[in-house]
This record gives sequence, structure tokens and C-alpha cells, in this order.
Amino acid sequence: MLLTTLVFAFQDGISRHLADSYNVLTVVMIRYWFFAAFVIARSAALPGGVRRVAATRQPVVQVLRGVLLAAEVCVMVLAFILLGLVESHAIFAAYPLIVAALSGPVLGESVGWRRRVAIATGFVGVLIILRPGFQVFAPEALIAVASAAMFALYSLLTRYVARQDSAETSFFYTGVAGAAAITLVGPFWWTPMQGAQDWAWMGALCVTGAFGHFTLIKAYELTEAATVQPFAYFQLVFAALLGILVFGEVLEAPVALGAGIIIVAGLFTLWRARVKAA
Repeated sequence: MLLTTLVFAFQDGISRHLADSYNVLTVVMIRYWFFAAFVIARSAALPGGVRRVAATRQPVVQVLRGVLLAAEVCVMVLAFILLGLVESHAIFAAYPLIVAALSGPVLGESVGWRRRVAIATGFVGVLIILRPGFQVFAPEALIAVASAAMFALYSLLTRYVARQDSAETSFFYTGVAGAAAITLVGPFWWTPMQGAQDWAWMGALCVTGAFGHFTLIKAYELTEAATVQPFAYFQLVFAALLGILVFGEVLEAPVALGAGIIIVAGLFTLWRARVKAA
């Protein structure tokens, strides 16, 4: 899981680098083409092949998941450009809290008062980062918040379909539906790649994306999700280091304080969920 967060952090850094020169939709579309090819090849190698893996009783929700994630990736990469890796990931770290807050109305799960307090505390951390009266109405800040909300909804839909479909099926639709959706709009904003160096970065983006998903799957195969999920917060650490060391971003005190509050609150909600499940 630590390797996964490191790979995804590098992926975010490469995405920001490419999106500085090329349209966001172009960068994400090429990445999704490779991702879809990886998913199809992996599914074909499994027993029963693509036909078995693609079989689902909830195709509409599965397709919606894939489309939603592709849209969220575009929004997040845009936030990297406008806000930077440090603040984007600091805000994005609140998505587990949004998942916990919406798990009741969306999935019918009960949320006790302890987790409600933790959720409220985490959102205080978000407000500290946004600094109401200074940046709360800045478009870049709202873009990062939208990305966290979209990924939270994607996570809830993933848990919903997991009641009937396998992880292999959900993974298949994540790649294929996302690639199909972005291909419908991406070509209208196509920006040709210039030079071998940019194509090399694009190749690195595709490889890190596929490899990160592979290591994530392996992590979940080796142990339960509740055990490894807390380590996902290390992506914030790795991405922040990239932002500071490579892109010259600055870690401001309110951002560090707010991110710390969000992480503590998020870890508490994960712990309470695990205690309740036990």
C-alpha cells in the first residue's frame, strides 16, 4: 500500500507536469486508453476471460462509476495546475470523511455520534485550509473540494456494487467505461504531443497508472481493506514532497494544520468503522 501511494504520487506529479503544456482532457484520455488496454488484457488472462469478468447485474451503476472516476481525474488534474499538489491533496484528504458522512443516506449504514464528531472536526480542518474570507471562493479551492466529493461518491458506488459484483468486475468497468466516456469528448480538445521527451513522460504516466492499480489490487488481495486503508494518507505526504521539491510549492502553516486535523479525523472514522464491524 505504501508503494501504491508512492506510485500514485509520482503519477500526480507527471500529470501536473504534462497538463502545464497540454489540455487536461488530452493527458487523461491517453492515460485512460492505456488503462483500458491494461484492464482488458488482465481480464482476458483470468479464468472465463472478459465475458465472465464483464458480467454484472448492475451495468448502469458500474458504468456510472467509471464515468464519474474519469471526470474526477480531470477535475483533480485541473486542481493540480491551479492550486498545486500540496493544497490539492490536503483538501482531497477529506474524501474519507465525506464517504463516512454520506454512507448513511446512500448505503443505509448507521453513523454513530463519535464518527459524526470526527467528520465535523475534519471539515473544520478543510475550512482552515480554505481560510474563509480569503480563499474559500477561489475557483481553484472549490475545484479541489469538488474532486474530493466526486471521489467520495465514486467510493460509495464502489461499495454499493461490491454487494453483488466482484472486485475484478468493478475494476474492468472502471477502466473501460472511463476510457469510453472520455473518448467521446477528449478528441474535441486534442493537443498534439511535441517531441520525444513529452511522449516519454506520457508513457511514464500510463505505466505508473497501471502499475499503481496493480499494486493496489495486490494489497487488497493480501489483507483486508480496513488494515491498509489508513496508509493511503501517505499519498498526501509523498505528493506534498514532490510539490515542494520539484515544483517549488510552499507548505503554508494553515495547510499543514488543516491537513493534520483531516488525517487524524479520517483515521478515527476508519478505526471506529473497524471497531463497529468487529
